[in-house]
This record gives sequence, structure tokens and C-alpha cells, in this order.
Amino acid sequence: YVKQNFGLDLSLEIAPYELTGAALGLLLVLRTNSGYERWWEARKLWGGIVNQSRNFVINCLNHGPDDDQWRCQIVSWTITFCHTARHNLRSEKPGIELVSLIGQSGQEALLTCNHMPSFVAMTMGQLLRKALDSGQMSEFAFIQADRERCLLIDHVGGCERIQKTPLALAYSIKIRRFISIFLFTLPFALTHQLNSDWLVPLVVMLVAYPLFSLDQLGVELQEPFSIQNLGHLPLGSICDTIEDNLLSL
Repeated sequence: YVKQNFGLDLSLEIAPYELTGAALGLLLVLRTNSGYERWWEARKLWGGIVNQSRNFVINCLNHGPDDDQWRCQIVSWTITFCHTARHNLRSEKPGIELVSLIGQSGQEALLTCNHMPSFVAMTMGQLLRKALDSGQMSEFAFIQADRERCLLIDHVGGCERIQKTPLALAYSIKIRRFISIFLFTLPFALTHQLNSDWLVPLVVMLVAYPLFSLDQLGVELQEPFSIQNLGHLPLGSICDTIEDNLLSL
């Protein structure tokens, strides 16, 4: 239309778009892989929390005091650690489910502390120290249990590193600018490649959908703890599994 009425030929060669399209696809794949690595690392860290929680409680129940109150406390505070780790990563306050575990006073104490997992880990350490000082736990068992407790904090620290260190914003901005320029100029390269001009918008739409989908997929995967993202980790069900397993012990 422009050529017929204004004498201007705005068509472009398709060869440069084949090369830039391949480069753009490579950039999107690299970004998606980077996001998936963050998501998978977060899942492995929470798998470590599951395993360390079980190991810690099993060690305490096997080698700790034969005191029902102490045993209930060590199990309850270990379960509380997992719930507070989930709330901390999601910037939430502890819910009412913790009252049945640590009581109203324990929940109120959590609300006043700056870092809930650290407070819970300290309480778990105090219970271990109490068992050691009373002579009801050997020093070897105490050291082993305390090592398991420290690993729980290490896993939470790894999750916080992922949460507080997102992918570089400049990387996302440049890719989206690249996509916008590519899609904006693509119709000029398709005008003399298709038999009908009405097919140009359809082809551009079919090209744009996977590009924007891969871009959004990278955004979703890089935030594995945010409940606003569809691909967030199911931390609620993971914590429920830990609670069921530890209570059954």
C-alpha cells in the first residue's frame, strides 16, 4: 500500500532476521535456564530442610532425654522452624497453626523477633544444651544434633540468597528491547515473503507468542518463593509433609 500510493519500498530482507532470531532465541533460552537453575536450587535446599529436620528429630529422640515434655518440645520447635522459614521467605507473619505447636506465648515471641528462623534455631539449641547439662544426652549426640541444627540455618541462608539476589535487571531490559525491535520491524521483512498482506499480522503474532512466553517463563522461575508466580515452590505442602513425618515419630 505504501509503495503503491507513496512510492516508498519499506520491505526488508529476511536473512538478517533469521540470524537475529537465532541469537534472540539463544538469549531467551539462557535466561530461562538461569531461572530454572534458581528454582531447582531452591527446591534442593528445601529438600535439605526436609532431610535435616528428620535427621535432627530422630537423633534427639534416640539419644536425648526420656522425657515426654522435652521430646514434644524438640519436635514442635523443629516443625516450627520449617513453618517460620516458609513465612520468612514470603515476608509473612506466622499463622495460627503455630499456636498448637509452641503455644500463644511462643507465637507472640516470634512476632517480636527480627529473624524468625534464627530465633527458633536458638530455642532448639537451648533445648539441646539443657539435655546435655542434665546428663541425659551424651556429648557426642549433642555435637551431632547441633550440627544438624546448624545445617538447617545454612539451608535457609541459601534460600535467602536466592530471594535477595534476583537476575540482573539490565539483562531483562535489554532482552525485552531486543524482542520489541525484532517484532516491530519483522512485518517489513514479511511483506514480500507472503502471498497476502493479511497474513503478516498472523505470522507476527505466531512469532511473538513463543518469544513473550519464554520471557515470562524466565520471570516466573527466577522467583521460586513468591506466591504471585504460578511456578512458585509448594512450600505449604512441603511443611505439612515435614509436620506429619515428625509428629508420627
